[in-house]
Amino acid sequence: MTDQTVLIVDDDPRIRTLLRNVLEADGFAVEEAETADGVHQALSQGPISLITLDIHLGKDNGVDLAREIRRTSEVPIIMVTGKDDVIDRIVGLEVGADDYITKPFHVREVTARIRSVLRRSGDKEQVPQQEVSTPEQQNPNGSRSYCFDGMTAVPDEMRLMDRNNRECILTSGDFKLLTVFLERPKRVLSRDQLMSLIGGTEWNPLDRAIDNQIARLRKKIERDPSTPKIIKTVRGIGYTMACDIKVNGP
Repeated sequence: MTDQTVLIVDDDPRIRTLLRNVLEADGFAVEEAETADGVHQALSQGPISLITLDIHLGKDNGVDLAREIRRTSEVPIIMVTGKDDVIDRIVGLEVGADDYITKPFHVREVTARIRSVLRRSGDKEQVPQQEVSTPEQQNPNGSRSYCFDGMTAVPDEMRLMDRNNRECILTSGDFKLLTVFLERPKRVLSRDQLMSLIGGTEWNPLDRAIDNQIARLRKKIERDPSTPKIIKTVRGIGYTMACDIKVNGP
């Protein structure tokens, strides 16, 4: 059994019951809340390992609640959004959420994402320096890896190692966007192409979702995000992966 506790935040009791049953069967302890007040109360009563947070909470706003939580806590947050809530999803990630799941979801996807986020959020403190793998050891299962500007990405395992061979925490959305660029180096990709390739909705000139996601990714991978050298802007068109990439594996 695990000592990790997941706080399920949703105003639909059926969703809370469904997730509770699945998570408890997987060995997690579970707390529930249906309002912002309930979340604050749960956080004050004991340690919470991760929060699943529905964006739409009746009178409360999940994005605003995520922002409030981030002011005082680094607890991992997985946003739960509707299929068409692309902008809310991006804003949620911008304010500090670690990942998102869209409704309708498969319960096994939820547990898989929870375990992935917990692993990524915990590795930064739990992996001793002497046990950190080298770039050549980061794909022991034969997965394809991409080395660029001193970093190594293994898309099949959703792992990104930084220039000190430490795991860099990315959301699944950030990693999907990074993978799009890694698989298409030196190609100029329009915003419309990027939105399509990451599985989003059709882009329009007033939609800043891709630009916001690019800005967030740059903060994680660029040496100086204010003067990006890896993902460069091509004025009037879109973006390109400008650095050299070495591909290892099949």
